[in-house]
Amino acid sequence: MGIHGLAKLIADQAPSAIKEQDIKNYFGRKIAVDASMCIYQFLIAVRQDGNVLQNEDGETTSHLMGMFYRTIRMLDSGIKPVYVFDGKPPQLKSGELEKRGERRAEAEKLLAQAQETGEQENIDKFSKRLVKVTKQHNDECKKLLKLMGVPYIEAPCEAEASCAALVKAGKVFATATEDMDGLTFGTSVLLRHLTASEASFTLQLIHSSSLLQFIDLCVLLGCDYCGTIKGIGPKRAIDLIRQHGSIEEILENIDQSKHPAPEDWLYKEARGLFLEPEVVDCSNVELKWSEPDEDGLIQFMCAEKQFNEDRIRNGCKKIMKSRQGSTQGRLDTFFTVTGSLSSKRKVCGELMELTGGIARLLDSLK
Repeated sequence: MGIHGLAKLIADQAPSAIKEQDIKNYFGRKIAVDASMCIYQFLIAVRQDGNVLQNEDGETTSHLMGMFYRTIRMLDSGIKPVYVFDGKPPQLKSGELEKRGERRAEAEKLLAQAQETGEQENIDKFSKRLVKVTKQHNDECKKLLKLMGVPYIEAPCEAEASCAALVKAGKVFATATEDMDGLTFGTSVLLRHLTASEASFTLQLIHSSSLLQFIDLCVLLGCDYCGTIKGIGPKRAIDLIRQHGSIEEILENIDQSKHPAPEDWLYKEARGLFLEPEVVDCSNVELKWSEPDEDGLIQFMCAEKQFNEDRIRNGCKKIMKSRQGSTQGRLDTFFTVTGSLSSKRKVCGELMELTGGIARLLDSLK
């Protein structure tokens, strides 16, 4: 679910922090991709007659089709993706997971009612609300990625936290996810819509600094780990952080009869989770992209999952072609900025424009 309303808040308060880029601009970049988010999107989007895509044996294959072709698309654009899979959820997330379970139960009731009355629009709507990424979906996608020669990582906890750790360690350039909490976990570059289903799309490039006030702002907006102060929306939240600087100071100065905080509010624990999440040990991470196992892919995707063999072989050719093109590196990996003072100032100005939006927002919070 991420941070409620953060994308709009950044767009309103720090628009220069968001840059739209074509996918081709990330040629040669290593990018950590939130695997569970992708799989969920595939299960929602890759459908036939309103239902998830299945083979003749009734096995769901939407996730495999989406993962195969979307990964090829990234590789074909010169991107080197590494997928990061969720581990066990933190204990603080149990409340959010319980709420999701309640929403699923309600969706099941509404789906049954829609099926009785034959309301196709509601059938489609409530069916999508029941979509859930399972261990089998994850395991099958891991097998597919291995056969494609694309690396993946199993995070000990939240995938976005480990993606951010990989960015901070210099292992990858950016985190690709739709959840804005990638910023709160400290990724310096967040790519949204990288895995969008449209034929052509742009990417939102968001730069951020991980500061305590920014984390407190995100907790006030609403996250997966604790509740929020009643009646405090995005505009009020940022005004309060600007005025008081921290949640502790806010609690001492607001009228809690009008804006009560949740009983036993675990905001400190949520803050701590964002500051020091359980993440993969980046020092032991070695990312390697290899040639696809074409025979293995044919066996898995065609013999077992009943995909069209010609299409899978064509996909393998595209992967091989992308590997041949990947030997060309980005220019910014080969040189550093030199030259006249004016040219340096120009480059510095461009960098400040690119990274300054969120920084200005954070400075205004002090």
